[in-house]
Amino acid sequence: MKFFRREPPHRPPGDVDLDSLLALVADSRGYSCSFAPDGASLTLGGGRQIVVRLKGLRREAGRRAREDWPMLVSEHLANAVAAAGDRLDVCDLDQVGGLLRTRVEAVDDVPDLTRVVGRHLNGDLVELLTVAARPVRPEEAGCWPLPSGQALERATRNVREHERLAAEPMDLAGTPVIRLSGPSPSAATHLRWLGAYLPLPSDGVLVALPDARTLVVHPVEGIGVVRAIERLRLFAAREDGLSDQVYWWHGGRLTHLRADIVLHDGQARLVVSPPAEFAQVLARLAV
Repeated sequence: MKFFRREPPHRPPGDVDLDSLLALVADSRGYSCSFAPDGASLTLGGGRQIVVRLKGLRREAGRRAREDWPMLVSEHLANAVAAAGDRLDVCDLDQVGGLLRTRVEAVDDVPDLTRVVGRHLNGDLVELLTVAARPVRPEEAGCWPLPSGQALERATRNVREHERLAAEPMDLAGTPVIRLSGPSPSAATHLRWLGAYLPLPSDGVLVALPDARTLVVHPVEGIGVVRAIERLRLFAAREDGLSDQVYWWHGGRLTHLRADIVLHDGQARLVVSPPAEFAQVLARLAV
């Protein structure tokens, strides 16, 4: 077994320990390895040379408990080997900056939120940072010279500049709605500039998300909004897609409007339990 020769003692102990683990995992996979003098990368040898960037991995390891390090290192090396033939280096922001996009997923559908870069839209939905249609890993984003929050904002700008949703009027059992759909799974990102697609009332809009490429919206205007909640909730439940819930987009926030379908004497009815702020809107609209 080839043991890793430790760097000079001026390097942080955590870096030295992480390098020892990297060397051990590389050796177990049949690779030799040599580290760059500054510790920013290592080169795997053994048949072909593969350069593995380490800056982002070091940042991510610094945020995680040491018992997580073996998994982080093993996954990082496996991903580096798998991507060795790719021309696209996700760790290079100059290469991928223009390709950054967002993708909206249900929180329950993301296996491990610590292994992706994203932000919560609410308790049900998360907006993930992607490149080339796959989620960016924290150790990849950690290589970039800007925080993850700024990278998400850059991805949002890319979505706005390069993608546009198609608007189509629909009728849900007598309730008019607008269906907005596009080619990528980032439709909910467009809520931030929804006014570019339709007039926005001061009280916002109701939103259903049958899938990540689609928004179905209804303006919060008049007491008919209660019926619209029912129609959207039943529509979302039938679609069985991204979310079967109804949300309220207002003031830059996507708020869940709890609406439960309850069976009573063989009849299905909807029980709406709105948050206090939305309840006040309903009370005002009812006057």
